[in-house]
Amino acid sequence: MSAISTPFSGPGTWTLPYRGKVAMASLIIAEAAIFTIFVVAYLFYVGKSLSGPTPTEVLETPIFYTICLLSSSLTIHAATKSIARDKVGAFLALLSLTIFLGGLFMYGTAKEWHRLIYEKGLTISTNLFGTTYYSLVGLHAFHVTAGLAMLGIVLLFGLARRVGQAQTQRVEVLAMYWHFVDAVWVVVFTVVYLLGR
Repeated sequence: MSAISTPFSGPGTWTLPYRGKVAMASLIIAEAAIFTIFVVAYLFYVGKSLSGPTPTEVLETPIFYTICLLSSSLTIHAATKSIARDKVGAFLALLSLTIFLGGLFMYGTAKEWHRLIYEKGLTISTNLFGTTYYSLVGLHAFHVTAGLAMLGIVLLFGLARRVGQAQTQRVEVLAMYWHFVDAVWVVVFTVVYLLGR
């Protein structure tokens, strides 16, 4: 028998990865490319508006809400570990905390947008800064909202006792998405609130 047709066997046998993780990794790569385009556009157009307001005049750094979102990565990680150990009660508590922290972040975003629109007069059509700011931050807010909806659905299934250790890999896929959303916020926060001012 030739070496080509001999199947490999042994302690280091390679197995196919979970297809949900492969699909989520593919989605994350595609979404990262989209975010990259928006970040580059923001950096390219920042400071090129012919009229105000400018980022320095209107933006306030959302440190507390950023801490909330980044902390939710820790809670979703702990929730994933809990479901893997079949600790459903801890999983539901940590998942609820993740949703709460993500909801706080979205509240902060809504509050900031309300202030920018009604107090500072910055809308998506005000100037180039407004257009790129709302596009970039809005794209991220959309992804957070989608993540919160998915987390909420899992929570409902969990409360109905339909989520257990057997669904660990599915929860891990959702956690991958949530970690991506948090990682993207680190980039957006750095570009918009630190570099772009």
